[in-house]
This record gives sequence, structure tokens and C-alpha cells, in this order.
Amino acid sequence: MRTQGGETKAGKANLARVSTCTTLSRELTEPLSGTAAVGATWLLLEQPGPWGARALTESHLDPALGRALEARAKGTGLRIALIRRPGRHADAPPAPSRQVYLAHTRPGRSWIRSLVLDDPAELLALDFAALAAGDHGDSGSAYRGDPLALVCTNGRRDRCCALLGRPLAAELQAGGHAQVWEVTHLGGHRFSPTMLVLPYGYAYGRMSAHAAKDILEATRDGRMVPEWCRGRSFWDRPAQAAELAVREATGEDDAEALTITQHQLAEDLWSVAVSHTNGRRWVVEVRRSEAGPARAESCLAFPTRPDRFEAALVSAAPRSGSGLDRSEPATGAAR
Repeated sequence: MRTQGGETKAGKANLARVSTCTTLSRELTEPLSGTAAVGATWLLLEQPGPWGARALTESHLDPALGRALEARAKGTGLRIALIRRPGRHADAPPAPSRQVYLAHTRPGRSWIRSLVLDDPAELLALDFAALAAGDHGDSGSAYRGDPLALVCTNGRRDRCCALLGRPLAAELQAGGHAQVWEVTHLGGHRFSPTMLVLPYGYAYGRMSAHAAKDILEATRDGRMVPEWCRGRSFWDRPAQAAELAVREATGEDDAEALTITQHQLAEDLWSVAVSHTNGRRWVVEVRRSEAGPARAESCLAFPTRPDRFEAALVSAAPRSGSGLDRSEPATGAAR
């Protein structure tokens, strides 16, 4: 029997029995492509101890400083998150110094800078707009170590992140991956456990320890792994979907090989040009729709119909040999 809106009673009953947003997303086989949080540059501030749902103002970090950092970052393209080492997080006084990472994710020009600060208020002296544009101004020192693996674990924001993310972070650390950090928020709770890998800025979802280890090994070699990828944070969501469609069609996994130019044709339609460093070029049509049925995007949220970005390869051009730099931020806004 069908109810108003076309859903069966049995279908509604099945959805009602699902206990977490992650379980429901898996049962609905919700695509990962085009769901990564958007940020050209990441500012990651070490903050041990407990985190609240709004961690910048609900942790041992001075709330006034957290609000000031949020205000400075707004509209710049720079995202701020708190990080901490995996393990137990006692309600202890702050450490005397904090690790800070600045990471820019523009294809072909990605970098990580490392800073150690005695006072996190020193971050307010940074030029956030310049950082978002890829100019680090010689802040800190160049980071040359292993890829940074950031696993979302903030249970105060969503229980799936804690229940699934914290064991993953702990296992990666126990397996010898030195640069594993818990992070406050990567978006997409329903895809937990989620992981962002820097310097390239590819976000991944529905991670297993085995898959995460494979991704970190690939990143060391300058590659990404399309299978669990949600998108590259430098691009907005239609461009993320277009890039992953080209990678799926071609098998290309070089992390820095593809750049994107995006044009919005209508409210829910984009034409995206994807260019390879070898001169090849593809045109991808990306259409936004509302996914159904309604589902909670996190365990504490009301059911909604989240945006879905479906990409279709329209055409492919041979190598042009033009050598043009097409690594530009996407121009069309997406909800």
C-alpha cells in the first residue's frame, strides 16, 4: 500500500527501524560523490580535551577567540577545525603549546605549513583571505611529513562520528600512521566514518581501516582513491561530482592531474570543463536534484531531502597541447 508521496507503508516501517543516520544512508545506497565540505584552505588548531557540538566556542579554547576566528574566516574560503590526537580526552588544562596546520588544496599548488603556538590568539594576525587564495606568506615552516589524516570524531555533533570515527582513528594510529588526528567536523555525518586527507584535500566516506590505510599509502605516492571519495574540498559540489565522474570514466588517480572550470546554466544545472595536465579535456553536465525519501542528515537532525549532484559525461576532447592553467575555483554557487 502506498501513502501520500508514493512511499509504501512497508518502506516507511523499514526507515523507522533504522537506528542511525549512517545505517540509513547505507541502506539507501546514497552516493558519496559531490558531498565533501568546501574549503580552499584549512586551518587546523590543536585543542585537546572535550569538544561540544560547536567546538570553536564549546571547548577549552577561549570562546571569545573561537568567535573571532569564525568571524575572520567567514566568506574567505578558509575553513577552521579543531584537532586532537586519538585516545581518551580527559577534561584537563590546555597544553602549553598548540600544533597548527595550514593546508591549501588547489590542484597543482597544494601545500601544508606547520606552526607551533604558545597562544592560539596569534592566529588572528594571519591574513585569512590570502591563505584562502593560496598565499601562506611564509607562515610557519613547510611540512614535509606523511599525509595528514583527519578523522571526524565529534560525538556531540553526531553520535555516528564518535561511534565509528574514534575506533578508526585509533586503529590507524596503532598501525603506525603517525599523522592521524581527530577533527571536529567534516560534514556528511551520515557517511561516517569520514576522513579528510591533506595536502590534496580529498574527503572520503564509509571508511574501513583497510580502505583508509590504502588511501594514505596512495596519497604518499601522489594519488587519490576514487572508490570512497566524496570530492576535493577546493571545488564546490557540482565540480566535485564532475571530477569524480571523469576519474571513474578514465581510471585517472593522479591527485594533481585534473583542474576544473565550472559554469552554471540554470538553477540546478552546470556545465563543467575538466582538464588534464596532458591536454585532454572533458565536458560534464551536472544536475542537482533532491534525494528521496526524506532522511536525517545526522542523527540529531529532522528528516530532509538532501541535494544530490548527478554527473554525466557529455564529450571528451583529444590532447590539445595548450598547456593552459585551468586550476580555478568553481564559479557557480551550490546549496
